[in-house]
Formats: sequence, structure tokens, C-alpha cells
Amino acid sequence: MAYLAILSADQGRKAGFAATIGIALGLFIIGIAAALGVGTLILNSEIAYQGLRIGGILYLLWLAWDSWKDEMETSPVQCDVFNAHAKYFKRGLIVNLLNPKAAIFYIAILPAYISSSSSAIFQAIVLTITYVSIATLMHSFIVILAGTAQNFLENSQRRRITRRILSLALAAIALWFAWSTHKVG
Repeated sequence: MAYLAILSADQGRKAGFAATIGIALGLFIIGIAAALGVGTLILNSEIAYQGLRIGGILYLLWLAWDSWKDEMETSPVQCDVFNAHAKYFKRGLIVNLLNPKAAIFYIAILPAYISSSSSAIFQAIVLTITYVSIATLMHSFIVILAGTAQNFLENSQRRRITRRILSLALAAIALWFAWSTHKVG
């Protein structure tokens, strides 16, 4: 969510919505994988869990660094809107695919809502679609809200300061993620 706020405030709503679509696809993939038992395998494998966890932390830190750097060239010759949106879509997708907390959510919460009276896979898919829809609405709200800050950020000095503050916040989130996902024992 912090990444969406940073992105939408800095690059605008279109970039934020591209990332939101990537995040939604990532949530859907993780939900289906959890329904098929992949999430349980990852959580039961220390190597897989730590690889996913460390990959997610490093990726968040890289996003923080990328946001910290000076702005990219945005002249018409250097800026391809489709490729920029594809980049944000991929980033949103990768952020969620490298998020073990999403898998933990599906494994810990979803089974409580699955009845033994009908197909568990079908129910898991319906619940995943419902969850992804609600999460996407919330993410869209964040994009719309943060996108309103773009006018304020037209001043290059304010934009640089804001981008760096938000980058530090994203790095802090990466550190919190590292601490909160660390399994003891």
C-alpha cells in the first residue's frame, strides 16, 4: 500500500492503477497457489520461506532506492507510456509474489471459510476472487487519494523532498517486513 501511495503521488494515477492491476494478479496467483497447497509447502520449507522472505525484503529496498534517486528522463523521446505502465504493473506483481504475508493470509484465514459440504477448490477460488476484488477496491482508493498530491508535487523541490521521505518510509516498511516475517525456531 505504501508503494502505491508513493507511486501515485509521484507518477500519477495511471501508474498507480497499473501497479494495482499487477498487485491484484499477484494476490490471485498466490490465492490459487494456496488453494492448491503450494503456500503450505513454502511455509513448511525453511529454505523456500526464507528465499521468498529475503527476496521480498530486497525488492522493497530496491524500490525504495529507485524512488530515492533523481527523477527519470520524461521527455517524449525518452518516455514510452506503455512501457512505463508495464514496468509498474510488473513491480506490483513482483511485490505481491514475493510477499509471504499474503500466502500466510490465505493459509491461515481462508480455510475457516471453506465448508466441507462442497468442492474446497471451487470455494477457495470464489473466496480468492472476493478477497482480490475487495483488496483492489482498497488499493484503487489509495491510488485515487495519493494521486491528488501530484499537483502539489509539480514543484521539483517539493517532489524531490516528498519522494525521498516516502522512499525512507518504504525502506522502513522493508525493515518492518524483515522483522515481522522472521520465524524463530
